[in-house]
Amino acid sequence: MNLSGILFFPITPFGADGELAEGVLAEHIGRGLAHRPGGVFVACGTGEFSALSEDEHRRAVTVAVETVAGAVPVLAGAGGPLGSALCQARGAREAGADGLLLMPPYLARGPHEGFVGYVRAIAAVLPVIIYMRGSVVLTPEQVVELAGVPGVIGLKDGLGDIDLIQRIVLAVRREHGDRFQFFNGLPTAELTMGAYRGLGVELYSSAAFAFAPDIATAYLDGAHRLLTEFYEPLVRLRSKVPGYAVSLVKAGVRLSGLEPGPVRPPLVNASPEHVAELEALIKHGRSLIS
Repeated sequence: MNLSGILFFPITPFGADGELAEGVLAEHIGRGLAHRPGGVFVACGTGEFSALSEDEHRRAVTVAVETVAGAVPVLAGAGGPLGSALCQARGAREAGADGLLLMPPYLARGPHEGFVGYVRAIAAVLPVIIYMRGSVVLTPEQVVELAGVPGVIGLKDGLGDIDLIQRIVLAVRREHGDRFQFFNGLPTAELTMGAYRGLGVELYSSAAFAFAPDIATAYLDGAHRLLTEFYEPLVRLRSKVPGYAVSLVKAGVRLSGLEPGPVRPPLVNASPEHVAELEALIKHGRSLIS
């Protein structure tokens, strides 16, 4: 699977009736495609994966696959209890997705061999990128083992432990070469990409791409002044309220002219004053690239 550049994580829009707004999702993804992302990851964390029913998940993936029309790979979120993850994986396969971003299992924890079994079962349905965050903290040896499981193609790092991820990258590439893909999955990943590139990790997920793809693309093309005057203030704003890593993105999509609806509980919508801060920040970011 050829992933490159910025990885686009669209939001999941809801209508006034609370239902999935498929037309808005298609337009949202279509607007992002115009800025040439390297892949589309639908119904993942930014897409409120944990708040979607299995039917909504399948429909969101279907919209993404139809909108992308083969231009770039489409991956879907899957995870939680094994039964739910398998249903999501099978629905994504039927919808035509190319792979899965595998979220951590919910609540239940077992030894590493249990996690390997969990991954193996889901990777038998579609290729899997493992999301290392929360309860999933892996050693280099464990990632080497997982990289040998058929269908496991990559690791998204959401921990930010630089020593650990460097040892993982070195161990996996020593054992498996460059076929296994790594990417930076920290919130507002642009702020830490300098460090990740030093580790040999070039791929990253961009929350900003969902609402300001022109700014996100300018950063990729070398406009690193944005780090000081856009991304660092964005991280400070995001850190003010738990869940703003999603809520602010949805607010940003609304500022772009699309109506994405509210976030679903337990998340809360961004406050009016924080939305105003975000609007001013986006305006300033665009002034830096004009």
